[in-house]
Amino acid sequence: MTTQAISKWSIDPMHSEIHFKVKHLMINTVTGSFKKFEGSVEGTKEDFSDAKISFTADINSIDTGVEYRDTHVKGPEFFDAEKYPQLKFESSSFEKIGDTIYLLKGNITIREVSQPIQLDVEYGGKATDF
Repeated sequence: MTTQAISKWSIDPMHSEIHFKVKHLMINTVTGSFKKFEGSVEGTKEDFSDAKISFTADINSIDTGVEYRDTHVKGPEFFDAEKYPQLKFESSSFEKIGDTIYLLKGNITIREVSQPIQLDVEYGGKATDF
């Protein structure tokens, strides 16, 4: 019986981004990002088909480009960052659908409520520490 070694990677926050888009009043789209986050990828296959991906984002690092809106979104009406300081994600599958494009499925947890979600992922390659 042969076992493959598990490879582990950490998401590099200096060269990675977590962005989101939300429809507001069905009229316009608000774009934002999380400035503080961390994540990891673990797997045994070169094509990442068995990858387990997880990440957390610091709710207090949310940035939509409008300070008033950011404060409101961090408040009890939305994220309630004081009680629930992190957004969490755990993958259930990672499927290659193009040369560098993947479909990531999993559960996102916000305010201790988990929901299934699908995310588009662009694989930019890997590098070894310099």
